[in-house]
Amino acid sequence: MSQLPRLQKTTSASDARRDLYALAKSAVDEGITTLIHKSVNKRVERVLLAPLDRFPAARKADAFPTWTLSAAQKEFGTLISRAAGGEPQVLRRSSTAIAVLLPADLNERALSPDTAAPEGVATAGGAVPSQPTPIRERGRRLATLGDAIGAVLATGSAPGLSFGLARLDEATGGLHPGRLVLVAAEPQVGGSLIGLAAARAALARGARVLYAASGPSSADITRRIIAAEAGGDYARLKAGVFTADEQKVVERLRHAPLLIDDGSDLTAEAIADTAPLADDLALVVVDRLQRAYNPRLPLSGENLMEASQVLRELARSQNVPVLAVLDTDDPAIVNLLDADVILTLTNAPGQQVTTVTVTERDLGIIATTSLRPDLAHARFCDTTPSPAPPSAATVTGASTGAEALPDTVGTVADRELAEAALPFTSGAVKGLPAQATRLLAALRTALAGAHVKDLDDLHTPLKELAAAGLQTPDSAEGRHLAAALHAYNVPAIAPEPTLEAPPAAAVGASVAEDADEVRRDDDDGLVPGDELDEPEGAIFPALRILKESVARSKMHPVPVVRSEEREAGPWPLISEDMDGEPGWVHPDVTSTRVAHERDGKRVRRDQLDVPASFGDGLMCLVDRNGSFPSACSAVPLAPNKLLHTGPLDVFDKSQAGIYQITVPAWNHPGMPHPLGRLAERPDEQGRVWVTTPHIKMLERLHRDGHLTDRVSIHDSWTGKANESLFKPFYQATKEARAELIQAGGEPYQNYKTRLSIALRLLWPKRPESRSPFWRPDWRMSMVAEASVRHWTVAFKAVQAGHTLIALRNVDAALFWVPDETAPDTYRVGTGFGEVKAKFIQPGTFIPEGDD
Repeated sequence: MSQLPRLQKTTSASDARRDLYALAKSAVDEGITTLIHKSVNKRVERVLLAPLDRFPAARKADAFPTWTLSAAQKEFGTLISRAAGGEPQVLRRSSTAIAVLLPADLNERALSPDTAAPEGVATAGGAVPSQPTPIRERGRRLATLGDAIGAVLATGSAPGLSFGLARLDEATGGLHPGRLVLVAAEPQVGGSLIGLAAARAALARGARVLYAASGPSSADITRRIIAAEAGGDYARLKAGVFTADEQKVVERLRHAPLLIDDGSDLTAEAIADTAPLADDLALVVVDRLQRAYNPRLPLSGENLMEASQVLRELARSQNVPVLAVLDTDDPAIVNLLDADVILTLTNAPGQQVTTVTVTERDLGIIATTSLRPDLAHARFCDTTPSPAPPSAATVTGASTGAEALPDTVGTVADRELAEAALPFTSGAVKGLPAQATRLLAALRTALAGAHVKDLDDLHTPLKELAAAGLQTPDSAEGRHLAAALHAYNVPAIAPEPTLEAPPAAAVGASVAEDADEVRRDDDDGLVPGDELDEPEGAIFPALRILKESVARSKMHPVPVVRSEEREAGPWPLISEDMDGEPGWVHPDVTSTRVAHERDGKRVRRDQLDVPASFGDGLMCLVDRNGSFPSACSAVPLAPNKLLHTGPLDVFDKSQAGIYQITVPAWNHPGMPHPLGRLAERPDEQGRVWVTTPHIKMLERLHRDGHLTDRVSIHDSWTGKANESLFKPFYQATKEARAELIQAGGEPYQNYKTRLSIALRLLWPKRPESRSPFWRPDWRMSMVAEASVRHWTVAFKAVQAGHTLIALRNVDAALFWVPDETAPDTYRVGTGFGEVKAKFIQPGTFIPEGDD
């Protein structure tokens, strides 16, 4: 006997139109039927919004008018009238029917034999009619057990699509049509690589794959596939460096039947709408469902439950396997999603394999297996009892116990450099810039694979790396690599004319205490161990002092953003470009790179040629002391979490955070733009994200008449502002500097090193870092504050009549002066906020760092 329907409530047509999505969901999830009424010319029309089980004939394709929910909302009044008149209206989500509008007064409205409701359909009052219409839906098929067994045996010989991993295929039976497979894995465990492996396996068979990328871009997907197929270093491919073999793989993949959708507005409904348009579709991969809500990614947060239902229905309606990647293995989240099979990936500490637990709907855990992560090549490999040594085509130096390099390829210097770099390219030792590590890994790949052409292509960038004086860690491995680089450089650099030695004033100890020579978003300049507290008795325990400074705040700061929240909200919007540091040279001055030798190594420095129109004079190099720690005296930032505050009519001084603004026009050729290099990198709408120090400076410049237009804030993430969070740290660093600068030598160098490390640890870039901080907004606000102070003092000097010819980083300014007198807007001294001044004759290179 049919189950009696459940009436949720009686509601008006206008309210039902507003709540249509929720009412349809209730019908699907809970079987709830809703009575809807509409008054028309003193007559009341009543319909039922019911589950399809109450009217199975609605499942027939093209039997009745069908409407997507969005279209139904627009024409809802018409749909009610038609349904009340005896013509059922089917509601669908994308291409899948989910509910139906039926006449409520079945005794008054007769359906045709093909459309009659089955026994048990509710009347307006919710009761089953005492004399139900005896007509049933025609064509329903009942199968005997024998029929079902025959169907199973007939289809059992057809295996599912392969995951591309034999161990996983054995544990799961492959990817079968009509099933939703969920890969649940925490970030950095490699969940996306399972989706990539399945896609590669399907493509190898010539099968068409739809790859829906919500998070990674099409470029990310493409590079990962190339890295996995060619055995190439994924990090190197991200830098755009391809070997000849990898180029061949690119050509082979160019015509693969892979369709990628990486739109930022990607929804499950959009995927379900797109899939039927792809002929002969064999597999759908959704990478990825994101646990934390992100307003830019619909496949995130509270939308996941409904998305999984849409994807499961897509698998059934299109009879294809759908594989979706979820960025968490939290059972509380995983068990809410509507998957047929769940693959849970976990990494145990100290183990070199990833465990995969296979759970099937209604049965629980059915198998476990293990895979070997090969993250350097963006793939998983099958585990074997005794893994074979890597082939020459895939050796990159990223594995321990690497085979000896053949002595028939390359020079002795090539092989010695590759061997010296092995601890760094294998990941056993950290401390090199990412670009250098990738280049050295490519060298080992070329030598191991005997790729002579690739080796020739690498010689020039390697020589430039060796000539630039790469800074290596102060360890046995670092010294070994430095010696190999020096040896590599000797035959590589042709003799150059000897430069005239600069005057003594130009080669004094000018230490840029805080500046990064090269700054990248994936390179924080830290090495493992930096995050540990300094030992008792340390000359200057900077990290411990910084932690205590934050802990003293009465605002209860949040020093670490949880890892699962870092790919959503404001955090992906923050970049190193937000420092706003200038790299500016006066438009009338000619800047030329010249070679220079420092500590036996060749480096490059700038030579500035000043036009005669500037008159007689010399260059005055102003170097600010302690720009970063000095900025800590009053950094406007939000100690607690940032909340999305959207567009703002005016800047609220009580708040701090990050703001998306239009880059303002700047019409002062004698000064760089107030936003520094950030002004050169707007999006297609001319907008950039900035921190509070730059917003405050732009507001001040507008108020003083230097900017025509007020700042336009198009979006924002803010919290309650505070300027004293780092003040105790500033006071401690200031006092220590006053003592240690007099002593000089190793104690002072140690002070500067620990100071720099502590401030860099505000935003560590290595995933494995155990820093007591992870607040990119704090770090970039502090750097931006230093940039703002640097720019502001230089602007005051220009307003006072001085000629600025270059402004760089957060501490270096170069003026053209008539005599050896620095601009009076600067205070010469050794304290924070004061400067060192050097005077350089025209035609001489400009010293930097320890020159």
